[in-house]
Amino acid sequence: MTETLFHGRLAFQVENDLIRLTVLAEGGHIAEILDKSTGVNPLWLPPWQTVEISEWSPEANPEFGNDCESKLLAGIMGHNLCLDLFGPPSEAEIRAGVVAHAEGSWVPYSFAVSEDGFTAACQLNDSQLAFERQFRLEGRRVLIRETVQNLSPLDRPIAWTQHVTLGPPFLENGKTEFRMPATKSRAIGETTDFDWPLWPQGENVRDLRVFPADGPSSGYTAHLMDPAVDRSYWVGWSPTSNVAIGYVWNREEFPWLGIWEENCGRTHTPWLGRTKTRGMEFGVSPFPETRQQMIERGSMYGVPGYKWIPGQGRLTAEYYAAIAPASSIPESLQEFEALL
Repeated sequence: MTETLFHGRLAFQVENDLIRLTVLAEGGHIAEILDKSTGVNPLWLPPWQTVEISEWSPEANPEFGNDCESKLLAGIMGHNLCLDLFGPPSEAEIRAGVVAHAEGSWVPYSFAVSEDGFTAACQLNDSQLAFERQFRLEGRRVLIRETVQNLSPLDRPIAWTQHVTLGPPFLENGKTEFRMPATKSRAIGETTDFDWPLWPQGENVRDLRVFPADGPSSGYTAHLMDPAVDRSYWVGWSPTSNVAIGYVWNREEFPWLGIWEENCGRTHTPWLGRTKTRGMEFGVSPFPETRQQMIERGSMYGVPGYKWIPGQGRLTAEYYAAIAPASSIPESLQEFEALL
């Protein structure tokens, strides 16, 4: 493990002959999963210069605004953690200083070398949780094991989502493709369901397997991963770079995936109509919403929309990310794993 600067941010890196992994010290963001043969890192690097979150303030950094998203946007890159909130805080929580997606994306992490990799750990004081990620490289895979510990004696519901975001140059209008075993789906703010991947939009139908050909546009859709398949996944592929990236996890641990697209639709600072992203956000909740909304929703399609953690108990989850050269989009998990 090597300490380094990544786009001006303190970070830690580990690599082998095939890939390089970079994790930010503040916020614990997975900022880079680099395929060495092509030099491609598909993860999102914002078009603005991020800052160390400990140095952020609305006075010193007015370009990020002054609301519940500002601290998050000041430090965001790539894959960030949403724990124990997925979405906006309530008005009362905002007054108390709670940030969108809660603390997991902005607190400082401590790093330690382990026998076959390294760990990144933090304590979430507001949430009364401790969190640890264990990383290990295995060929083209980044093996990840997460542990959430409840520091409170009380059982409680939590949100827990992997906010994986892709960006240019990997992400291109009308070109970058996606595959995943999703089933029932619903757009945020709507009540009509549809089946993945065809999203009805008035007289038209949008194929969510391809990033939009034009814009501006923004959107979020929630998708139930196929309950008949034990291992869930998503794969993204760029025909320009001929690279495929994917994440694979146990469906029982993370039954939902949300697709967030920002296609030059947000014009306020720091977005300024110049930002393209696609978030492939898998977790225990279908929608980004307040804690009260999450609990009142309870479930969707008969599947819970949050996870219970026992008093002073632990939850664990294991998944992997992988990247490889590919001449076409892998149409199945088996095809993707054959590249690795």
